[in-house]
Amino acid sequence: MNKMKRKPTHPGKIIQEDYLRPLSLTVTEMASTLGVSRKTLSKIINERGAITPDMALRLGRALDTSPELWLNLQKNMHRNNRSRHFC
Repeated sequence: MNKMKRKPTHPGKIIQEDYLRPLSLTVTEMASTLGVSRKTLSKIINERGAITPDMALRLGRALDTSPELWLNLQKNMHRNNRSRHFC
């Protein structure tokens, strides 16, 4: 069986493409809904920050998803980054 060769999608890109844009929300509005600073959410959306367990819970509640979804997306990014450094 072939392994997936494409780079996993960063959770921040999913937040931006699947939630912010379709719902016409700003980063500031979403950050307020999540109860975090605009800077914290901006780091994630710009792929410079990671999803923490606390953020996964907040995203799950706000977006009607499971926290596990967000943690798994982050875990896949972490695994991909690690494997690139060891190849």
